[in-house]
Amino acid sequence: FSVRFAAMSVQAVTAKMAEVELKDVAGKAASPAISPLTPKAEEKKSENNSTSPAAAVTVEPSPVTTAPNPVKMPQASAMKRPDPQQNGGEAFVNYDGTVAEAPRMKKIQFADQKQEFNKRPTKISRRSLSRSISQSSTDSYGSAASYTDSSDDETSPRDKQQKNSKGNADFCIKNIKQADFGRREIEIAEQEMPALMALRKRAQGEKPLAGAKIVGCTHITAQTAVLMETLSALGAQCRWAACNIYSTQNEVAAALAEGGFSVFAWKGESEDDFWWCIDRCVNVEGWQPNMILDDGGDLTHWIYKKYPSMFKKIKGIVEESVTGVHRLYQLSKAGKLCVPAMNVNDSVTKQKFDNLYCCRESILDGYIHLTFLFRVISVNPVVCNKVGKGCCAALKAMGSIVYVTEIDPICALQACMDGFRLVKLNEVIRQVDIVITCTGNKNVVVREYMDRMKNGCIVCNMGHSNTEIDASLRTPELTWERVRSQVDHVIWPDGKRIVLLAEGRLLNLSCSTVPTFVLSITATTQALALIELYNAPEGRYKQDVYLLPKKMDEYVASLHLPTFDAHLTELSDEQAKYLGLNKNGPFKPNYYRSAAA
Repeated sequence: FSVRFAAMSVQAVTAKMAEVELKDVAGKAASPAISPLTPKAEEKKSENNSTSPAAAVTVEPSPVTTAPNPVKMPQASAMKRPDPQQNGGEAFVNYDGTVAEAPRMKKIQFADQKQEFNKRPTKISRRSLSRSISQSSTDSYGSAASYTDSSDDETSPRDKQQKNSKGNADFCIKNIKQADFGRREIEIAEQEMPALMALRKRAQGEKPLAGAKIVGCTHITAQTAVLMETLSALGAQCRWAACNIYSTQNEVAAALAEGGFSVFAWKGESEDDFWWCIDRCVNVEGWQPNMILDDGGDLTHWIYKKYPSMFKKIKGIVEESVTGVHRLYQLSKAGKLCVPAMNVNDSVTKQKFDNLYCCRESILDGYIHLTFLFRVISVNPVVCNKVGKGCCAALKAMGSIVYVTEIDPICALQACMDGFRLVKLNEVIRQVDIVITCTGNKNVVVREYMDRMKNGCIVCNMGHSNTEIDASLRTPELTWERVRSQVDHVIWPDGKRIVLLAEGRLLNLSCSTVPTFVLSITATTQALALIELYNAPEGRYKQDVYLLPKKMDEYVASLHLPTFDAHLTELSDEQAKYLGLNKNGPFKPNYYRSAAA
């Protein structure tokens, strides 16, 4: 194997030196290393004076030997001569008259002698490479990475025929081939969801959900998969759709489909796809749900609108979000709620943990991931509040000057005591850098406010629904410019632009990661609520909205304490009698509510 080097000319340092051929000086009879290049590629390589990038060459130079007498500088073409002391090897005469041994060349080792380095990567191989910049903008980030094969991204899952390894085709997802990656994510999530795993272990022998047919509409993430598999282990049959068009982790949906679950969801659904998936969960021959697990109220609304007769067999509804609970209370007030419903959103465990810690950990992750703007210090965000305590805490910790809007005087006083400035949105809209809505309401940020925003203002939503940011941005005079997936510039006629994240939909579950341990608390609460409603004797719950009993709230919390090696103090009989409490709880009355919203 030959390598050509360039040397320096005697007269000028920058002149090109004649080529010098280096030969093997080891003197061994071993065959020379074989070049992986074809003859044409070898010839081309010699002409271009370059070497193969896959060849790792190690050069061991010999010590320099000083010549006894000055030697006249030879011409460049005669700069190598035999050295009798090197057993037939060759040496070089340096410009100063010294003699140096030619570098000893070790054999070149190739990782794969058959690889052709002169061949460009094919289109398929480029897709299989590690996450590229362009690919990362469209991947699912519910858990750090999404193993999406983009080779069929242009094809709608509704137009594809897919089956799992058992031949089952009762699902509609992006790509069943991603199941192995999704299974790994689920296994990681299981390690961070101790309460659900403990509940699965304790109750799977009793099968408290045997005969339950649960239709669910939630975010389909690795954490939801652990909940679904727990419900299945407790005896339930499940059919599932996504409550957000951006939050589905495609690889997790594939793992669930491979495991036999009927899942109808993929990341990036259209509005039509969204309702189609919900309908496929509900409208199936030979299967009718008797329990509903909802997040946002869309599933309940669809059944009420399209299949009202199904409520005759449904035993109860479990609702997690502010928006969904609001819809349930509206139905109850109008006398149209046909079954009992459990309000998980206002449970103490949901309010104190999910609404606080989940938002606190995920707001910055979503903001930085989508915008690539690490400048959070010195910006002026305004948080339109409902579950905004976590968001405010995270932004304040990064050095931001945080403004808060609030309708509840109690929460407003808390904000002031925590050092936040309480304002009306129209008072600061011209000067803020970021606007974050988290109210569960509608038209929180209207067109009038956006007309007055500064150039480059970032607008996003941490509430469940996309109704918080005015939809009037879709007008002819405004130009929408897609920057990357879920990041849009909305440009005014005068050139001003605002940055809209996730089209106003839920930022954290759509665009970032969420803390699995915190979601374990909410998921366990949902599971217990389903068990309670399904097994409740007739007459215990009427056609109304109920809060989870405090005993169950405390049980959920106690299942998570061993993770911290925490040890509860027990009341003595005398202390319990003095407080008027049972030693084993509940320690709070049923009317107790957290103020952590």
